[in-house]
Amino acid sequence: MDSVLSFLVSVWEVLDLPIVIFLVLNVFLITASLLVYAERKVSAFIQERSGPNRVGPGGILQSFADVFKLMFKENIVPVQGNAFIHSLAPVLMVVIAMTTGSLIPWARTPGGEALAIAPMGVGLLMVLALTSISVYGVTLAGWSSNSKYSLLGGLRSSAQMISYELAMGAAALSVVLYSGSLDLFVIVESQNHPEAGIFAWNIVRNPVGFVVFSVCALAETNRAPFDLPEAEQELVGGYHTEYSGMKFGMFFLAEYVNLWIASLLITTLFLGGYLLPWEALYADAIPGVLLTLLQVGFFVAKVSFIAFCFIWIRWTLPRFKYNQLMNLGWKYMLPISIANILVIAFLVAIYQLFLG
Repeated sequence: MDSVLSFLVSVWEVLDLPIVIFLVLNVFLITASLLVYAERKVSAFIQERSGPNRVGPGGILQSFADVFKLMFKENIVPVQGNAFIHSLAPVLMVVIAMTTGSLIPWARTPGGEALAIAPMGVGLLMVLALTSISVYGVTLAGWSSNSKYSLLGGLRSSAQMISYELAMGAAALSVVLYSGSLDLFVIVESQNHPEAGIFAWNIVRNPVGFVVFSVCALAETNRAPFDLPEAEQELVGGYHTEYSGMKFGMFFLAEYVNLWIASLLITTLFLGGYLLPWEALYADAIPGVLLTLLQVGFFVAKVSFIAFCFIWIRWTLPRFKYNQLMNLGWKYMLPISIANILVIAFLVAIYQLFLG
């Protein structure tokens, strides 16, 4: 019996991480489908329509029906395009989007460690690096299609990424000044104050950084009102004009996974991550496993609210003109984020000198 038990333990030690990765990937796929359903329902509510209501209870299976429809559509590749790059671009976007989620801490384990697939000491830096690389999927898709509309969409995406990545990084740096670390787990725990509670969350002590980071995250995901790379009125469909079938579906999937990742990151950096309100006061009275489950549930609730706000913004604000997009990024977001860094650095220095 002991030999069988030891064998099972050995097998689990080998397979535990692959199993967890498999489950997390499927969770992201299901989450993307639910976000598509939520997008349709929220937009229908705003426009006084019913939204999906035929496939499944309340139309909840409509997203899965769309996937099956795309699977049987013909995969068309332009004759003069680059077939390999044309196929690589959507895969690149999905893989990078899925990889980013492995760095986010979902809770604190009973042992006091981060509940994440790949916790890293420079997790924030890695997340920003991965989100920067994702633009290559859009750019390669536009170039490989051998279409002027697609190429313009790819070039717009590159310019948009450069414009907002600087301000986004500066807003993230303002959070690092408070926590003193690039570790996402440490950043969350730095917002855990027994007396201040939710007032120690970065959204309260760094509201400018929260606004700048949220706006830049919205721009990084290419969602309205920042969806210039796929503007239908000007570019037919932008970078994915020449895509069909599941390749188009993968771009669609990547957009909603990126929406979820952006919500995860905003929650982690500014909304206390998985922390419960005033958690430090009563955490010791709750069993470790139950506390971890509560943290995961509360974290998902926060992230869902941010995702709802992103959907709400899409169906409320009209698309920017391109000059407005560039002006907002270079003339407003970047200077404000740099000024915010200087102010927070001054406050942190004063605190360490006189109160630390």
